[in-house]
Amino acid sequence: MVDITISIVLFQTDKEELRHLLSLINESPLSKHIYLIDNSTNDDLRIFSNTPNVEYIFNYVNVGYGAGHNVAIGKAQNMSKYHIIMNSDIDFNPIILEQAFICMETNDNIGMISPKILLPDGELQHFCRKLPTPFDLFARRFVPGFAKPLFKRFLDNYLLLNKDYSSTMNIPNLPGCFMFVRTAILVEVGGFDENFFLYVEDIDLTRRLHEKSVTLYYPNIVVRHSLARGSYKDIKLVLHHIASAIYYFNKWGWFNDKGRITINKNLTH
Repeated sequence: MVDITISIVLFQTDKEELRHLLSLINESPLSKHIYLIDNSTNDDLRIFSNTPNVEYIFNYVNVGYGAGHNVAIGKAQNMSKYHIIMNSDIDFNPIILEQAFICMETNDNIGMISPKILLPDGELQHFCRKLPTPFDLFARRFVPGFAKPLFKRFLDNYLLLNKDYSSTMNIPNLPGCFMFVRTAILVEVGGFDENFFLYVEDIDLTRRLHEKSVTLYYPNIVVRHSLARGSYKDIKLVLHHIASAIYYFNKWGWFNDKGRITINKNLTH
């Protein structure tokens, strides 16, 4: 057993970016095992298999983001108490891994921790969100910028901009770039739903974890994340985003999602 296992799904990932991330992880005093799950078109990133604590797995095909992490989650279930789902494009002080570990060790009701997330320039990213309605998800993504002020009140409400981002909060919709999860609960809910190829899978997973435990926004730990916004630039990614949103609402309900209504109402108290 190790303290933490970590999965990082790769797709043509920048080598220097990955090298930097692995060096940060390996600075932590926690015992660890790192799974690099490679969905790339070639195995050039296999060079990192010689990095301490790393297990490299090449998939030969792009199985999707969630399915890639599930490969690691399946291996981690008997290896660690906590599992971290992590993007390669984040930066942090290695001490946060130990801080999250201690928080989880002392609070059995917490199933997942999500940090305060900043842009590289230090600007806060508002990633604490309600469970989305179809309007929230499609308007935020597809309403053109000039029209967004017309919907500002609704979008601000979805982003919980009235909440104090310097305080801990139990949030049902948290981002997938850094998820520090109790391994047993992650396995219990079945990991990611592999019907999501890319996008929205983090909303679905956090929601299922939230139904069983506290999913904690924990601003005591901070990461910096480069917001790629790939689906704003690439038509294939746009289509993946739309397909994932449609699948999400087909799964949970478009307008009569009673669970969403109850969970979101609790956020107002």
